Amino acid sequence: MAHAYPGRAPARHPGWPARLGPLRVPGGVVALRPVWLRDGAAWSAIRIRDEHHLAPWEPTMPGGWAERHSRGEWPARWVQLRAAARRGAALPFAVTLDGRFVGHVMVGNVVREPLLSAYVGYWVDSRVSGSGVITAAVALVVDHCFGRVGLHRLEATVRPENAASLRVLEKLGFREEGLFRRYLDVDGAWRDHACFALTADEMRPGGLTARLVAAGRAERMGDPSPRT
Repeated sequence: MAHAYPGRAPARHPGWPARLGPLRVPGGVVALRPVWLRDGAAWSAIRIRDEHHLAPWEPTMPGGWAERHSRGEWPARWVQLRAAARRGAALPFAVTLDGRFVGHVMVGNVVREPLLSAYVGYWVDSRVSGSGVITAAVALVVDHCFGRVGLHRLEATVRPENAASLRVLEKLGFREEGLFRRYLDVDGAWRDHACFALTADEMRPGGLTARLVAAGRAERMGDPSPRT
């Protein structure tokens, strides 16, 4: 499979920026878009409220949780995410449910030829957890990465105790490849992580969104609303 663009230099980051979806799931209508500067208030409110839901699964960082997730911290984070996207190192997507910000799917450490690989990470508002929102969001992102973005492999690493995240990967058909011992400093200690992966040649026609639709977990809808 050729990855060059005849007659011109290859795009620095094929498939970015992008808007993905929508898909209807039990929780509502899921779509994805690039993160916005004005997401700060919603991001901060969810993250602070959901400390006990999120902190056990996220890397240990300096400072207190509330301080690191205050509304004032978002602009600097957003600038970093936008810069990573512009240089082709990441695809930082906001997850929206019925038009409101409810989470984040991050494709990071994007490596172009010859590896064509990246990792995918995700989180969602605990109030909509279990309603199919993040599963649909990750499916949309995976299909995009193996389509317009042109990647070959995606990885996800998850603590074995994180049952909710493991269910997402199981529903989407990620295969477990092994266990990384003391892989990441999470919640104050070095934690083991299970490694899961998918490659483009494992995908069936229609991708993961087709898998969800066929299983009755999602319903396709029209194009997302115009850019604003």
